[in-house]
Amino acid sequence: MSSSLCLPRVIHLGCGSVQKIGETAAKHHATHVFVVTGSLLQSGTLRSQLEENLKKHGIQATFFSHVKGEPTSKHLQEALAEIHACKADCIVAIGGGSVIDLAKAISVFAIHKDCSLDDIATMKIVERVPLIAVPTTAGTGSEATKVMVITDAENGVKKNPGHPSLIPDAAILDPQLTVSLPKEITASTGLDALAHAIEAYVSTRATTMSDHYALEAIRMIAEALPRAYEDGNDIGAREKMLLGSCYAGIAFSNSSTNLAHAAARPLGARFHIPHGICVALLLPFVIEYGLEASEERYAKIAQAMGIAGGSEADLARNLVRYIQQYNSTFHIWETGLSYIDNAARLEEALPTLVEDALSGNGIVTNQKIPTEKDVEKIYKNLWLELQKYAVV
Repeated sequence: MSSSLCLPRVIHLGCGSVQKIGETAAKHHATHVFVVTGSLLQSGTLRSQLEENLKKHGIQATFFSHVKGEPTSKHLQEALAEIHACKADCIVAIGGGSVIDLAKAISVFAIHKDCSLDDIATMKIVERVPLIAVPTTAGTGSEATKVMVITDAENGVKKNPGHPSLIPDAAILDPQLTVSLPKEITASTGLDALAHAIEAYVSTRATTMSDHYALEAIRMIAEALPRAYEDGNDIGAREKMLLGSCYAGIAFSNSSTNLAHAAARPLGARFHIPHGICVALLLPFVIEYGLEASEERYAKIAQAMGIAGGSEADLARNLVRYIQQYNSTFHIWETGLSYIDNAARLEEALPTLVEDALSGNGIVTNQKIPTEKDVEKIYKNLWLELQKYAVV
């Protein structure tokens, strides 16, 4: 069976690699860079260093740092007005997945003024402004993916168009940009990256090439996440997490995520739970649901994570327990309970949650296609687990 792989043309990795921004932009003949960022570069040393780095290559910079939370069509329109005003010819995204996703949208709509988000997936070629992505979290893998998520500011609907042209031209992975991440963000983004790799590996669209990146990501994240959580200054762990997250992004961008992400989307929207927390909460129950259909693959995932076990069945079951233990170690269960604190609220939301989960593209890539009852049981099993952490 033939397969193909889409990924960034260039990936720079290592401490200080953020200094490659000017050089990389110059290779795209940039004269004026539009820097999309969150609060990280509003002021301070890093911003000054970046401006100096770009100046060495004769490149001006305009900074757009109005992004708070997930990107919306309102953010996009504000950014487009600014990039057209400054006539930038290259975009640099420095931040988490939300920042990089917004930068992807800006890069397309700066050229395609009459295009809509829904149009992108059906276009043969999407011309865009050159894009350099510099992640400051190890989680979304957006620096390596062909998808983006933008929320319609008018109706709250999340749009997630995908197209190979959305993959950034270059990804710069500098672990020094992640050492200040709080423990809870390190854990939630890290578990999101792990889920990307796990779901990519068990996807019906998995290929030999996506499998390679998925398993390597799983190995790196399983080894590095506990270290990065315990010691944020562990540069070796931070570097492995960044590379693991990037590899996981390559893997799922070329195969797919599935039920954990499909079920997390409506749960997060209803209870305002951060995405990584949502996925981590659901992952053990989704794996448990799919054991029968994907036992061999889950066993290989367990082996990649260094989990002990005899038979494939033992390894696969131990994987479920291992992920549950991660959620205990990283206080994911307690965090989940702080958002979903009422059985009646969850019960009331169940019909909508189930319907929305089953409407997502991720459902069709499960080895075992879930029914309404299956998804409802996953949500209910989550609630039963959360009750163990309730303070009496």
